[in-house]
Amino acid sequence: MLIARQKKQENIAEYLLYMWQLEDILRSYELDIDKVQQSLIDPVYHTEEEKKEARDWYEGLIMMMKSEGVQKEGHLQINKNLVIDLTDLHLRLLKDPKESAYIGVYYNTLPHIVALRAKSGNNDVSELETCFTALYGYLLLKLQKREISGETQAAIAQITGLLRLLSQKYKAVEEG
Repeated sequence: MLIARQKKQENIAEYLLYMWQLEDILRSYELDIDKVQQSLIDPVYHTEEEKKEARDWYEGLIMMMKSEGVQKEGHLQINKNLVIDLTDLHLRLLKDPKESAYIGVYYNTLPHIVALRAKSGNNDVSELETCFTALYGYLLLKLQKREISGETQAAIAQITGLLRLLSQKYKAVEEG
């Protein structure tokens, strides 16, 4: 909860990836708040007030996952909405002639996005969602200590640069 709050303020791309990971973690605990309490809340939070606030937050996420039917896979609507918001900002930046640096990074990333979409066969998702899915998959491979090709690492580096720049633009917009 505290990590999510901090990431949301500092880097919206990291926040989204964190939330996707949290969805998977909650699934691994079978959306059981008592297992979450034992593994994620009690070891991290010290005061009863902190523990109660964290439990309420996790419980809210679990309830949303159940009500939205994403117990096995998929993402919460709040996370989908964030991808939509980021996509809207991305498209506005691409149309803004003053954003030549962002546009340049995007066009350098585009071949990787096209290749990823061709591999996945899923052209129904936005380019940004493709980027987030690729980055999340990469992070999972790293956690599993799996070998990652140089080609994949190059693509991820380019995607990371685009998402970092987009996150900075998002933060600037949010701060007014």
